[in-house]
Formats: sequence, C-alpha cells, structure tokens
Amino acid sequence: MSDILRGRQHRSGLVVPGYRPEAPGTHPPLDHPDYRSTRLRHPRQPLVPLPHRLTEVTGPLLGEGRVGETDHDLTVQHPGEPLGERIVVQGRVLDGDGHPIPGTLVEIWQANAGGRYRHDGDRHPAPLDPNFSGAGRCLTDGEGRFRFVTVKPGAYPWKNHPNAWRPAHIHFSLFGRAFTQRLITQMYFPADPLFPQDPILGSVPEAARERLVSRLDMDLTMPEWALGYRWDIVLRGREATPLDEDGEP
Repeated sequence: MSDILRGRQHRSGLVVPGYRPEAPGTHPPLDHPDYRSTRLRHPRQPLVPLPHRLTEVTGPLLGEGRVGETDHDLTVQHPGEPLGERIVVQGRVLDGDGHPIPGTLVEIWQANAGGRYRHDGDRHPAPLDPNFSGAGRCLTDGEGRFRFVTVKPGAYPWKNHPNAWRPAHIHFSLFGRAFTQRLITQMYFPADPLFPQDPILGSVPEAARERLVSRLDMDLTMPEWALGYRWDIVLRGREATPLDEDGEP
C-alpha cells in the first residue's frame, strides 16, 4: 500500500487522498532552543490537521512546460563557468514503501563556493560569483530520479551563536500533486567537521540525522570534470527524510 491510503471518493470520481501518520522520531521539534529563530517562529497553539479536499488535489499543477532544458545544470546558466568544485547530485524521490514518484518538481537553492547566496539579505562578505545564481529545478523521471549539476557550496557564518558556521548544504523543495503538498529539506555532504556545531542538523532526532547526508558515489562522477553525490528523498514512513520546519538558509 502506498502513502495515499484509503482515500475518500468524490462524486466526480476523483479520490481525495489520506496519508499514513508520520513515523515518530523523524522530524525536528518546532521549537529547538539551540536554534534561536525557532523561539520566535514556532506555533504556540496545537496544530490543526487540514484534510485534502477536492480543491487541494485539482488545483494548478506544475508540468514540463515550466522547466527549461538547462534548469537542472547550474554551471551553464551564465556566459562563463562558476568558480568552485563541480559536483553532480542525483537521487530518487520515493514513497514510504519504496515506490518511485514520477513527475515531481524538485527545486534547489544554495550558496556559491564562497558560502554566499545571491540574495539581498545575505551580508556575508564573501564575493558573489557573476556566473552562479544558485538555483535550479527539474522533474523526476518515470523512476523518480532527479539530477543536478552544480558546484559544492561553501560554509558560511550566521548569527545564531558566537562564531557560528553552517556546514555546506543544498536546500531542496518538492511539490506533489498540488501547491498544498510541499516538502522543504536540506542535503549535507559526508564527514563535514561542522556537523557537531550546527543546531539545525542537531535539531533532527539522531536516528534520522544520517538521512540528510549524501554519499560520495564514484559511479555518478563525470571523469576529470565533476564528483558525484547520491541522495534519495523518502516522503513518508520509517525512512522518511526529515523536514526543514523553519526554512532558515
């Protein structure tokens, strides 16, 4: 049985889906004291679950016409090549039973190799790269696969605590069948020495933390050009990928 469980059938013939409860010990708490901004942003009242009704599953969909041929390759979006270590990031989007989810819009955004975002709010004194915007997108194929070509992002300082630095990471956003079905999370790189100092990664229950860390995969490398990292995203179930509850860069 997939993640869409025993949905209710509307008179139009469409099935309004229901979902299995999330496995405990997967997602970070909404208020994590070491992650300072959660003190101001977390809800202070019990959450109210809103069931998906007909409007939520028949609204605007994101199709192939909105994704360009080079949107997945962040190294060819400008006249020149970006600076930094070129990498390939590839994986699959899976449901809680391991079934691939095709046609899902996957978007990424990240800092450049110097650890700076192309965003007005980023005041890190690292230089901007004129040949790197730091954003890409693609649709998963019939086997649920996504693939991006980019540069490895740099670590950067933030003001959460004294001498705070974020490990290298890439933000991921996934859309399901409608705009109400969105997941935002982060992918990290293996063996980063900043892991113990990062309260965002530290807010994720320890048993689920490794699910956010990619692995070096030599089969994905482009010889003499780019290293390859593999990272799968599991939407629900015991192996679900933890959500980024706060959305902090």
